[in-house]
Amino acid sequence: MSASETVVFETLADPTRRRLIEVMHDGERSVSELVERVDIEQPGVSRHLRILNDAGFVNVRADGRRRMYSLRPEPFEELAEWMRRYAHEEVDRVERLATFVEESHDREDDRENDQ
Repeated sequence: MSASETVVFETLADPTRRRLIEVMHDGERSVSELVERVDIEQPGVSRHLRILNDAGFVNVRADGRRRMYSLRPEPFEELAEWMRRYAHEEVDRVERLATFVEESHDREDDRENDQ
């Protein structure tokens, strides 16, 4: 696993960060909006937002005195690519199993017809 993949998984391992991501999925949010939605104190939300920012998951922009947070697509694209790679391998395994079962079933049918 690459260093960037490790960062993605470590970042997403925390349930509070996953909840923040879910809330921001609907669009840009201020820290106060996020505090209301995830029901933890502002210092905790800020700490998790800093981790998300350091890992490249969010964009931050100033809006007067407020900080607005939104999701960046790149880490999610990396995650989707990783999942596709492993999903493809699993599909191959299932297809091989299905072929084996089908061929076994066909051989049984042939034996029954020969009797």
